Amino acid sequence: MSTDELASQRPRTDEASDLSMIDCDVHPYHVPDEFTEYLPDQYQDRGFDIPHGNWSNPHDGFRGDARNELGEIPGSDPALTREHVMEEGDADYPILNAAGVLLLAAHPDFDYAHALARAYNEWFIEKWLDFDDRFVGSLAVAPQRPEKAAEMIREFGEHPQIRQVIMGSATETPFGRQRYWPIYEACEEMGLPMAVHPGSAGNGICPPRSGSGMASTFFEKHVGAATHYVSNLVSLVSEGVFAEFPEFEWVWLEGGFTWIPSVMWRMDYNWERNREAVSNLEKRPSEYIREHNYFGTQPIPEPDDWDDLIRTIEAMDGEDMLLFCTDYPHWDTDDMQSGVPSFPEPMGSKMFYRNAQKLYDLPGDGSGLR
Repeated sequence: MSTDELASQRPRTDEASDLSMIDCDVHPYHVPDEFTEYLPDQYQDRGFDIPHGNWSNPHDGFRGDARNELGEIPGSDPALTREHVMEEGDADYPILNAAGVLLLAAHPDFDYAHALARAYNEWFIEKWLDFDDRFVGSLAVAPQRPEKAAEMIREFGEHPQIRQVIMGSATETPFGRQRYWPIYEACEEMGLPMAVHPGSAGNGICPPRSGSGMASTFFEKHVGAATHYVSNLVSLVSEGVFAEFPEFEWVWLEGGFTWIPSVMWRMDYNWERNREAVSNLEKRPSEYIREHNYFGTQPIPEPDDWDDLIRTIEAMDGEDMLLFCTDYPHWDTDDMQSGVPSFPEPMGSKMFYRNAQKLYDLPGDGSGLR
């Protein structure tokens, strides 16, 4: 059966909701000249100054129609983003996740990185969240300054459209370390999940994505996106983050999910034989993973037999852990019209909107958040 035929069979709604799809990874691209105006006076002359990637995307990184008529940065126009993602792409809600600005997690100047995060958030709320009350916002933080990040989460977290916190997917040390716990405590207090997205790994103060060193090409880097996710997931579980914060939830974007079963099996195997090393864990590591973690689907795995993908999701008991993502406006965007297979129920409706509706506490009728 063709991909188009599979897509046409996808369930659009169920009896419990009027929703059809929640897109959990849409990037509102920053315009440095706009949001650096929100920086403190001491950083005005410095402007937007963060480490950039070491690898060039051969496809320019963006889909061809993402620039507006003025030719501005792809993904920087709220009206065009709404048109592509909500009107044409059929998303009831887009979850807006900062893109290149997440490189600030790699900056060696910790106070400047925090100032950039605050400036971005103020600009983001004014330009994007005020534009449409169905836009769902992710608050960007610099993990280098955990206490200041926690203060900002409590300050901005009451905004009705802020439903998530986001940071780059790597920083100096693994995410489970207690230095970052003030951030997680604030997230739990405010009822906000933490999301991470690739970008900072291999830049500035951050280690490379792989455990073997720097990638030579964009191809190598892009294929290996999940490698540092594995390490950080093991860190979060084994250091006891989810045991310490029982209501805290984590979202892994753009790192795949087919690796999860083997990681859970390996962690459970070692926990059974070496519990004294992780005495803070009261149950199997796989249970913490299933109860506290969500994984974005983009880029959707494309096995020769789609049934292999379904069997993998079943092996990880994953129908409650997956969030559909397009990754708009990037070059390898997944969309509802092509490239995404049909899934059996209730797996399909959970992946496309029910998990996200629950995680982000979104209205079931597609109404605004104010």
